[in-house]
Amino acid sequence: MNAKVLIAGLIATGSLLAQPPGGPRGRGPMEFGGPGGPGRGGQGPVATVTGAPYSAVEVRTSQQVLAAGNVIQRSEQTTVYRDTQGRVRRETTRTGPDGQTSTRITISDPVAGVVQELDPKTKTAFTRLARFPSGPPTAGTAGTAGAGRQQMMGAGRRPASNDTNVKRETLAAQSMQGTLASGTRVTRTIPAGAIGNSQAIETVRETWIANDLKVPLMTKMSDPRMGTTTMELTNINRSQPDAALFQVPSDYTVKKGPGGRGPGGRGPGPAQQQ
Repeated sequence: MNAKVLIAGLIATGSLLAQPPGGPRGRGPMEFGGPGGPGRGGQGPVATVTGAPYSAVEVRTSQQVLAAGNVIQRSEQTTVYRDTQGRVRRETTRTGPDGQTSTRITISDPVAGVVQELDPKTKTAFTRLARFPSGPPTAGTAGTAGAGRQQMMGAGRRPASNDTNVKRETLAAQSMQGTLASGTRVTRTIPAGAIGNSQAIETVRETWIANDLKVPLMTKMSDPRMGTTTMELTNINRSQPDAALFQVPSDYTVKKGPGGRGPGGRGPGPAQQQ
């Protein structure tokens, strides 16, 4: 056997073994980016949409079925506000295993070109520069960061458009939450043996985008390895939110920093007092 071929094969094998089973590590099926705001898990902010203000409650749930009928269920709610200029505020309150609650507030401001993370407990705001892409999302591209990573797990790094294991379907438009929505379904098949699996694994992602608001109304991701994750946008109000929601309160201490991996990263990085 040619020595160069043998060495290349060993390097490729080592790279595959170095990856965690099923693909890159994440925070599980609840790792979403929500409609109209920055995604989590290292994704940047979604496209800026102007002239379509609204407020709503984003409800995210996940269910994972374990052996012997055991089930893990999680739920999370985020209040979302967007003004006519495309600025977005997201408020998420979580309850930890110890019963303690914490609130995360993120303000994405494409006008100023910054993303601000507010900590109500310490009254501290971390601000960092950000780039905001233009153009509204489509049913084929909008959705969640975590679910997007789940779709890629073990399926290789080829572009989806060239991947024979990816099937895309355009769904018939339907009325949801009082508005017309466009839908798409993406089915990805991980061939047997691709990640050590004895049989093929199929994941399905369905996304519905509001035609007027240009945000996901519903996203559902089914993966037999991680369970089912669903995001629904509820209690939609199309009036202009209070402008004060997109400003840092005057009694907050503002700090500047790189902010980790971007607007949807793991929180503020080393910060300096402004």
